[in-house]
Amino acid sequence: MSNTRPTPTGKEQRFADDELIVSKTDTHGRITYANRVFLDVAGYTEDEVLGMPHSMIRHPDMPRSVFSLLWKTIADGQELFAYVKNLCKNGDHYWVFAHVTPTFDHTGRIIGYHSNRRAPNPQAVAAIEPVYAQLRERERRAANKNDAVAAGARLLEEFLADKGMSYEQLVFAL
Repeated sequence: MSNTRPTPTGKEQRFADDELIVSKTDTHGRITYANRVFLDVAGYTEDEVLGMPHSMIRHPDMPRSVFSLLWKTIADGQELFAYVKNLCKNGDHYWVFAHVTPTFDHTGRIIGYHSNRRAPNPQAVAAIEPVYAQLRERERRAANKNDAVAAGARLLEEFLADKGMSYEQLVFAL
């Protein structure tokens, strides 16, 4: 598979409200399972995604700070709900309401991650897009990737503190 990322087209793909996109990864974020809905919506074959980093579908409109929050939360053994904009193989995009959880072995050690994604409420997407745009702009102005994540995380913390809620409370309030 090519390491070249598709150029975003601006065209949105949708999937049915009664469909679930499901994927599993190892602890390094490499895809170990992708269901048919995932493959159909993203436009990949199973052979193209298995063993690849889940970030292969990361849309450039998504703030790095949101993914940093996601990875920190699940690496700490907790679940996270998030609105995520993903990139299809052909450059189209699709929004999801994701529920990401760690997978534990019989000793309680994290051995991977599991994500179920539903079609999001369009009003929630409309509400979260400007927040994500502000985070991306703050990240864009940073000197490097680490500074970008930290700058976006600070802005997100400030935004949430102003609202008096956690990220999870925000996504459920939308």
